[in-house]
Amino acid sequence: MDAKNAAVPAVPAVPPAAGRVLLALAVVLVLLITSGWTAGRGRHTAPGPRTAALLAWQEGRIGGRPLPAPGSEPQAVARFFQSLTPAQRARLAVRHPLVVGNLDGVPVGLRYRANRIALAQARAAERRRMTDRRLTDEGRHEAGRRMHRFTSLLRAGRQILAFDPAGRGRAVEVFGDLEDAQRVSVVVPGVDTDVLTFERTRRRYTAPVGMALALHRRKRATAPRVRTATVAWADYTTPRGVGMDAAAGGLAEDGARRLVSFLRGLPGRSTAALFCHSYGSVVCGVAARGGRDERLPDRVTDITVAGSPGMRADRAAELDAPARVWAMRCDGDWIADVPHLEFGGLGHGADPVSPGFGARRLATSGAAGHTGYFEPGTGSLANMAAVGTGSYHRVHEL
Repeated sequence: MDAKNAAVPAVPAVPPAAGRVLLALAVVLVLLITSGWTAGRGRHTAPGPRTAALLAWQEGRIGGRPLPAPGSEPQAVARFFQSLTPAQRARLAVRHPLVVGNLDGVPVGLRYRANRIALAQARAAERRRMTDRRLTDEGRHEAGRRMHRFTSLLRAGRQILAFDPAGRGRAVEVFGDLEDAQRVSVVVPGVDTDVLTFERTRRRYTAPVGMALALHRRKRATAPRVRTATVAWADYTTPRGVGMDAAAGGLAEDGARRLVSFLRGLPGRSTAALFCHSYGSVVCGVAARGGRDERLPDRVTDITVAGSPGMRADRAAELDAPARVWAMRCDGDWIADVPHLEFGGLGHGADPVSPGFGARRLATSGAAGHTGYFEPGTGSLANMAAVGTGSYHRVHEL
């Protein structure tokens, strides 16, 4: 729910007997007042290039063997790629970059290589669209923005672990050595995140790349002897604006499945900590409540939520994960004025910073507003770095 610090109308107190119904209606009213009815607007339903890529993958073979199904468990995918020769792996990355680059369980280095190929192809496609007179001026302008974003993602040294240009686009970037890390931190962002907002030049620490990079640098300063990696994970379809999609849990459920698959496919024996901002905390909460086949792996030791509208749970104890749960909220964060409840599929449950929820509350000194948690020099970033490195003696709780 990354709104631009909009003022949200206060919701008056109501009698207990009518409380839940009226507060559920208040959720809807607040959302409509702040941003309008956005359900169904701007969705991209046309099939993208990855659809054709998946069809080609399903028909493909290597060494006379069929390729693993795209929905295979990461461990099965890893075993398949381990059985291939280096030349066969490279051939698959060249032939099927949009699949290999997004398939959990594929070796990390091969995914980086495949996504560079996919990015180069997507950039060339957008460059052609920039001069396509069949498009509107707006369409050609959008193509230019995407072309420049793909050029940025192709810069030398960038480690793009996932990339899908379809629709609004998705991306995942790694800072540090993911295969050698002892501790991995995963930043899960909120609404209005797509390939164009994956990074920003202005207000850079409000975008996933800036968030993850700030956290990674602070972790290295906090515990220089701990081998760490940090992931900007924007590999799910986020709500657009603070509308009905943001009030519901459908997109969070899909995001949670993708997040669990990603975590199961992490290489090595590292632990993992989740840092979930705004609607991203709904994704993390759903993942932590998943059933036996979709629950977070035990390697996840910590879940930190910042500016959370709720985790689809009334208490931290309801989360089916052994991880510690931390929560923080800055002064001036408008999310405090949104009713924390769930009723009829709307809303996301109790307030994670409330005493009754049972999370450990973190200090946020120096941070302000809904998007200030990852700003360098803030207490919120220092606390996240302490959690991410396992330096719990440095954590400042409230």
